[in-house]
Amino acid sequence: MTWAMVFFGAAVLVAFTPGANNLLGLHHGMTQGVWKGLAGLLGRLAAFTVLIAAVAAGLGQLLAASELALTVIKWAGVAYLVWIGGRLLWSTFRAGRTALVQMSRNAESLPASWIARKEFVVAITNPKAILIFTAFVPQFIDAAHGSFPTQIAILGAIYLLAEFVAGATYVGVCALVRSLRLSRRATRNVDRGTGVVLLGMAGALAASNS
Repeated sequence: MTWAMVFFGAAVLVAFTPGANNLLGLHHGMTQGVWKGLAGLLGRLAAFTVLIAAVAAGLGQLLAASELALTVIKWAGVAYLVWIGGRLLWSTFRAGRTALVQMSRNAESLPASWIARKEFVVAITNPKAILIFTAFVPQFIDAAHGSFPTQIAILGAIYLLAEFVAGATYVGVCALVRSLRLSRRATRNVDRGTGVVLLGMAGALAASNS
């Protein structure tokens, strides 16, 4: 039990660290509301579940032995972050004030499945998320607690709980801000800020050596 609690505490700290998915959670909570923000969080958790299963099946060893695989994952992540960030920025500039009104209305009608799919793709192509399950989680493996796949499954489930707590907090706080009824200008600035930060994350990822 102590082993699991120590890992949960560390996992919560990692999960609360700002990143691409948490930024999207902030954005969706503020512009779409709590339920659609939580739908996005479920998409993220689904991606992490796939990564946990892959690590249990030997993904960590495969990536350690294949620089090409790491490079492909890295640039897929860069491309998707650029696409999302660029799309958000473009939507705020493309047609002036009239477009901003329409954009605000469209944001209300985005389907939850689309939001969940977007967070799923961001999570599963994010090299930092992959490192969590291939480098961070295995540090807590202890031979006294069972086989490697079993421990990865247990620790992975604990991490998913930590990620849910962090993600729900991000979404909830921004949904609360949304209840203050942001002006169209404020909504535009939220989208612009999110787009700029996502593009910055893409640039940092592209410039990294990992």
